[in-house]
Amino acid sequence: MADNTKALLQLTEVSRTYGDRVVLHPLSLSLAAGECVALLGHNGSGKSTLLRVAAGRDLPTSGRVRFDGLPMDENDPRIRARVAVVGDTVAHYPDLTVREHLLLVAVAHGVADPGVWVAQVLEEQLLTERAEALPSALSSGQLQALLLACALVRPRDLLLLDEPEQRLDPGARRRLADLLRGELADGVAVMLVTHHADLAREVADRVVLLEEGRLVDQGPANEVLDRAGAR
Repeated sequence: MADNTKALLQLTEVSRTYGDRVVLHPLSLSLAAGECVALLGHNGSGKSTLLRVAAGRDLPTSGRVRFDGLPMDENDPRIRARVAVVGDTVAHYPDLTVREHLLLVAVAHGVADPGVWVAQVLEEQLLTERAEALPSALSSGQLQALLLACALVRPRDLLLLDEPEQRLDPGARRRLADLLRGELADGVAVMLVTHHADLAREVADRVVLLEEGRLVDQGPANEVLDRAGAR
């Protein structure tokens, strides 16, 4: 994106080290409303670290992250109200049903008519028949759908996703691509970590390729993926 003044999310020369280990070398990245950036690379390349830094869940060792002009801080209520994150682990309350999880999230974010929102998201994620089930009774794919549903049942301007295709079958991955295209059409900015080049081709405007914590290529999705020989 050439005009950084229009960036909703702006990362400027961010890096992350743990002791003497450099996990993420300095890089800059921006994301506009209605734009999707996919982060690709081998395991250990720094993708998830970059996403956590972008989400304010991990502080950069150097550089800065700003969301709509504000310092990115996941504890800032102004940011929490507008940024939805789907992490790389399945987090849930063992004693709450699927429906109760979604109602909790919707009510916490001040959603009007939360029951209506919850019913719609349950249907979209094919969880209606499992709405009264506890997480322990769900399959791994259904748990991933619940995690996605928790992000979709609340307002959002920025959606950050760490391998959202995990544990999803091919049909569910196609529905995920449709869902993300709908988010982008609604003006939501999307950043996702993925190992699936086909998902990146379908939904991403730009791809950022990482190797050993370094940004090695970025640009239009098809161009970067073709240079990388990704299928």
